[in-house]
Amino acid sequence: MHRRDFLIRTGQAVALAAVTGGAGILFHNREVGGYSPILAVKPQFQIEPDSSLPAVTMAKNLDPITALHQSLDAIGGIRRFVNAGERVTVKPNIGWDRLPEQAANTNPLLVGEMVRLCLEAGAAEVVVTDMSCNEPRRCFLRSGIREAAEKAGGKVILPVEDDFVQVNLDGQMLTTWPVLKHFVQTDKLINMPIVKQHSLSQCTIAMKNLYGILGGPRHQLHQQIDQSIVDLARFCTPTLTVVDATRVLLRNGPTGGSLDDVAAENSVMCATDQVAADARGAEFLGLQAHRVGHIRLAEKSSLGTMDYRAAGYKEIV
Repeated sequence: MHRRDFLIRTGQAVALAAVTGGAGILFHNREVGGYSPILAVKPQFQIEPDSSLPAVTMAKNLDPITALHQSLDAIGGIRRFVNAGERVTVKPNIGWDRLPEQAANTNPLLVGEMVRLCLEAGAAEVVVTDMSCNEPRRCFLRSGIREAAEKAGGKVILPVEDDFVQVNLDGQMLTTWPVLKHFVQTDKLINMPIVKQHSLSQCTIAMKNLYGILGGPRHQLHQQIDQSIVDLARFCTPTLTVVDATRVLLRNGPTGGSLDDVAAENSVMCATDQVAADARGAEFLGLQAHRVGHIRLAEKSSLGTMDYRAAGYKEIV
């Protein structure tokens, strides 16, 4: 099924469910009126591969905007990923009621600049959203992401019950689950994680950041967290992954709090291979990719490669 048909048919399903009601969905662990399941169709956000370009790029610069531009230019530039008239959804980490310097959420400067670049490339709309773990309004405000994204022209959405649709993710752990509709009804998806230590999965970078597209009792997925992460990565492969390693949370993740746990790395990565992005990002935490369960499982599931150098890697210092 082509993306246009997918968007039309999922949109019809949402419209129909809004009128007819249907099966309830779980929202923050409570049952609410919701939507009937939409079509079990895997959204296609990826672009055609280009063997002449690296799969992972990284730039180090004291200015995060400069680092973003250098890394993005090295992987082909924004117009490789965004075409005129497309709807783009940007997925930062906005999970926590923390200030930018605490490194629990994506750097707001990077999010705002990505919104600006997408609009400059001709995007019809750029949506910025996430399913926060703490109180959403405080997360979006204190992180600085709401202000930065709106100033750049983005449409910032704090999720409400009506933003969720039931989707069959067809995973081993993740089967039918409430998903934010902005991550299935879009043309392009840009994932913008931050590099952090995580108490359960060892690290949260690109693939783990996709947890933020889900509603429902996400804590249940922690029982088999590696498989859950891989289920999500298989269902929802981003167009582009932009990894914020400007500040890295080394300990007490994913929430953080103490500035003593934060290291300034002044780096931004861009990747078309989310497994390779996680493998390189894990090194900021002193981790080896083959010792991180979900990264190892993702490669075994043919979602990408841990050997980011073999995939094509370029570093700009």
